[in-house]
Amino acid sequence: MAKHDTGRVVVRRKRAYGESHHGGSWKIAYADFMTAMMAFFLVMWLLLLVPKKDLQAIAEYFRMPLMTAVTGGEKMDSSKSKIPGGDPSVIPNQYPLPSANPENDSESQEDQADQESLENLKEKLDNLIEHNPVLRQFRPQLLLDMTPDGLRIQILDQQNRPMFTTGSAVVQTYMRDVLRELAPLISELPNPITISGHTDALRYASGDRNYSNWELSADRANAARRELVAGGLVENKIKRILGLGDTVDLIKDDPMAAVNRRISILVLNRRAERRIDEQNAAGQDGMKIRERLELLRHPAPDQGSGPGGGSAPQASPAPAPGTGPAAAPAVPPAPAVSAPAPGAATGQGAATVSPPAGQSTGAPAVPPPGASGNQG
Repeated sequence: MAKHDTGRVVVRRKRAYGESHHGGSWKIAYADFMTAMMAFFLVMWLLLLVPKKDLQAIAEYFRMPLMTAVTGGEKMDSSKSKIPGGDPSVIPNQYPLPSANPENDSESQEDQADQESLENLKEKLDNLIEHNPVLRQFRPQLLLDMTPDGLRIQILDQQNRPMFTTGSAVVQTYMRDVLRELAPLISELPNPITISGHTDALRYASGDRNYSNWELSADRANAARRELVAGGLVENKIKRILGLGDTVDLIKDDPMAAVNRRISILVLNRRAERRIDEQNAAGQDGMKIRERLELLRHPAPDQGSGPGGGSAPQASPAPAPGTGPAAAPAVPPAPAVSAPAPGAATGQGAATVSPPAGQSTGAPAVPPPGASGNQG
């Protein structure tokens, strides 16, 4: 029997592929990262163990200018460049920048010396407070700090130990001793001072119409000035006296706190003194102010009565023939001033301004009796 040809049998087997190999590059990157982190924390740990003097020497080593590293010399980088070694540069510059103004450099050096003097004064005051038996007991009430305007000395009030009599500017005995002990050290420097008085938010029964916290804070600052002068402070060192009322609280959340009642003595630095002088200077309007004062002191002859009975100032003499009428300058009239009554004693060169109708003519020198129990 013939064999049946079934054809060729082809067996297809699917080839098994293994997982692709990703390599170990990520392991190298991770190992480098961990090594860098370990080195960073090791450096930080070593810096914690190094004394401050050695840390300063290490910092100066890294601030070494590039020129000094190449040519040798001192390691201190005294240049004004933000980048260490950026000034002077090794690469020659054919178009150098103009040098700084020597006057500004001298002013900056004087300001730096002035700042160091104020810091030394702060250290002296701290030592005086620690070793003086009178001031040592008031250490919690004395606050010394450096501000952008200079050294500030604040004498704080306490509920059980007020600096002034309740509602007045009468200085307590221990407050007088504190001010007179501080006066000699403050007077050592040529810097001027400002004295500010602060109160709490408790107001008088009459409000701000008569004697208020504004008058009280100014009177207390002036009373502190008198005690400092009695203690040996040179009188012409006082730049200004400020009565700030309750506008600048030491504790913002509690306007009634006792520490808000305080006296602030600020020993001004040179920058703050220059700024105050510039603010108070007449500037370019000084000539105009002098002309206005001359017009008020020597008014021109009257040309007629104005609507209010006042005389209008004559601007210029009669025009010459053939010319148009001269126009008077627009000068606002001076405020109405009431003449003093015959025989009344007035201050030298002082005039009394007429108040509006229904308003009191002045505030009493002392708070009215029974007005309030305000301590600050």
